[in-house]
Amino acid sequence: MTRNVPIVPTIVVVTACAIMVALGFWQLGRKGEKEALIARYEAALESGEPQPFPAEDGGAINEADLFHPTAFECVEVLSRRSGAGRNEQGQSGFAHVARCSTAPGPVDVRLGWSREPSYDAWAGGLVAGLIVPGGEDGAQVQLREPPEGLQPLARPDPADLPNNHLAYAGQWFFFALTALVIYILALKRRNRSD
Repeated sequence: MTRNVPIVPTIVVVTACAIMVALGFWQLGRKGEKEALIARYEAALESGEPQPFPAEDGGAINEADLFHPTAFECVEVLSRRSGAGRNEQGQSGFAHVARCSTAPGPVDVRLGWSREPSYDAWAGGLVAGLIVPGGEDGAQVQLREPPEGLQPLARPDPADLPNNHLAYAGQWFFFALTALVIYILALKRRNRSD
């Protein structure tokens, strides 16, 4: 039987399966990392410890700052946009965002929610809210109290962050098993025809 097993294809299939299994275990590790990150974000929401935002040096967004409160001055509204959003009651509508000029650099500010697609009444000023994922720079601030004419947006929840790593791990394990089964069936068919 062993003389009918081709060496090179067997090595290729076993190597590919080993890589897929390793990727599955890597995804399981990523699942644990994501769960720890979500727990840190939930702790940040509970602690209420303010963080300066944007960074004074204008550097990259620090993931550790997400879901912390912050406050700064919006010197000037550079642009406005709206997109799909939900209010605190879960109703669909428009989330209004302003791009603000600040001393360290521009920041996206999620102002609030309305049923109307446009809102241009807010001209800047004090921004007080939570640092949340999203925006042009990877993080933005969602106002705690929306300006007049807008309703509060749904409160950000770290548990809403995608954590699909268990499913990805299952896929890699399934791919490895499938490749192995197909290869074994191909060998059996080859040996029967010989």
